[in-house]
Amino acid sequence: MTERKLVIYSEADDRIYRMLSHKSKYALQALLVLSEEYGNGPLLISEIAEREHIPKRFLELILLELKNHGVLRSKKGKGGGYTLSKPPDLLSVGLVLRMLEGPLAPLPCVSKTAYEKCDECRDEKTCGIRLLMKDVRDATASILDSTTFADVLNRSKSADNGDRVLNYSI
Repeated sequence: MTERKLVIYSEADDRIYRMLSHKSKYALQALLVLSEEYGNGPLLISEIAEREHIPKRFLELILLELKNHGVLRSKKGKGGGYTLSKPPDLLSVGLVLRMLEGPLAPLPCVSKTAYEKCDECRDEKTCGIRLLMKDVRDATASILDSTTFADVLNRSKSADNGDRVLNYSI
């Protein structure tokens, strides 16, 4: 199955910047299911796929990648499946998204790990767009890095109960 992405096309430098790919969204959904079931034993790929309406073959590839990154453990045979390698309150959303998508920065000139100078930029120190996108990167990283899968589950449960939901602002 080919991966579909939401994209923003920048004619200025012919690069394509993505928002959240289906791969990452499915990974987050699967990790939330595994977080919810943490401590109850392994879950089969087919169970996760059915619960979250994720194509099974695509989910297999995603879970294998997460296992290779050390986020998941797998067990073969009867009673087998996937489990989180650590408790959901110790696994941040930011870590997982960086594993799957790469840098969180919306432009390469503000990336901490994949920096590239913009060709059209005359002065990085005073570039208003760069300064704004650095703030976006910092705020995004702050939220995603400080949010664990346990936090997301609690937020979802609170919303389901009609409680006041955590509100993030940038």
